[in-house]
Amino acid sequence: MLSSYRQIFAAPGSLAFSSAGFVSRLPISMTGIGIVTMLAELRGSYGLAGAVSAVVAVSAAALGPQVSRLVDRLGQRRVARPATVLTVLFAIALLLSAHYGAPDWVLFVCAAGMGCMPSTGAMVRARWAHLYREDGPKLHTAYSLEAVVDEICFIVGPILAIGLATSVFPEAGLMMSVAFLAVGVALFTAQRRTEPPVHPEAGGSGGSAVRSPGLRVLVLTFVATGAIFGAVEVVTVAFAQKQGHTAVSSLVLAVYALGSGLAGVAFGALKLPGTLGQRFRVGVSVMAVSMVPLVLVATWVTGVAGLVALGGALFVAGLSISPTMITAMGLVERLVPAAQLTEGMTWTTTGLAMGVALGSSVAGVVVDRAGAATGYWVPVAGGVFAALTALAGGRWLRTADEATASEAVPVPHG
Repeated sequence: MLSSYRQIFAAPGSLAFSSAGFVSRLPISMTGIGIVTMLAELRGSYGLAGAVSAVVAVSAAALGPQVSRLVDRLGQRRVARPATVLTVLFAIALLLSAHYGAPDWVLFVCAAGMGCMPSTGAMVRARWAHLYREDGPKLHTAYSLEAVVDEICFIVGPILAIGLATSVFPEAGLMMSVAFLAVGVALFTAQRRTEPPVHPEAGGSGGSAVRSPGLRVLVLTFVATGAIFGAVEVVTVAFAQKQGHTAVSSLVLAVYALGSGLAGVAFGALKLPGTLGQRFRVGVSVMAVSMVPLVLVATWVTGVAGLVALGGALFVAGLSISPTMITAMGLVERLVPAAQLTEGMTWTTTGLAMGVALGSSVAGVVVDRAGAATGYWVPVAGGVFAALTALAGGRWLRTADEATASEAVPVPHG
């Protein structure tokens, strides 16, 4: 298994850009939960905290693909650095506004400005695609590695954000997120030799990558998947707080990411049967089913035992995440032209961001009105919608090679 991962790092500079990509991606897992924890502590409302976090996600959904489209046209270094500077400035404004008790509308304005954060995950995967586009097994392993890195971010990030916010001061988690973003992007963009070539034609008459029907199916499915993630994050923090152990929520969420990360490591070394579209539909369906035990645990088990049981349920639920995400990235690479790859991958994360916005906002309202146990019905609903969307849009998820192969198969006559 490890030999598969060693092979992809034979390319010069690959370990360096992947490592820098890890640092620059930590804010993805820290920003939302850092805002939620900060504002819940300072303002005493999960509804407001979830709404502000949702504005960041919605803004990222609107601005992220445009930033990535510029990356395809102009280059990673030329676009990512100024976008990061703007993000950091708005994040500092949000921190100061929260600390000094500015009106709620100021928080929303600052949160909206943070949406121009560059999608480092998409840029890292674009570098892998540039290296191994003609070597399918290595590209699969590279995408699997990056999915595991994402999950490590979601293990480490919430622990840092929640731990700092609850044990040092409320703003500390978001402050650390901003620091990781600035340092990570600086290190990543400093590596010029592995940067993929620019594609000026990406902004030409061909239009946006999202014009692909298959990509639209993936994006809509990811909206529902993001709703799962956003809701689970907010409701788990609220459930832990109700049990009197708010800080433990970071560990519980880390177990969720751990399950996904372990599954991703194994998945990267496997050669599974079926097409990419088939594997994606199975993964999304399993993800939906895995949400049901969360409602049962939160309803029937309380105290420390409830947190332990919830962690176990989340670990099992996490096993379907990385394989599904890895498969989705493989689909994007096949469905979208190379000149629009960064934009195409960013559209999937945009779908996730929109879903996180919806899920965290709705879950925050449900928790405030009906409690944490009821809040877990939000990710259940998200899972059902994701599965239905993936199943209904299956015919658009066939890659060109798969479509050609299916047309070449003779139809039996009885």
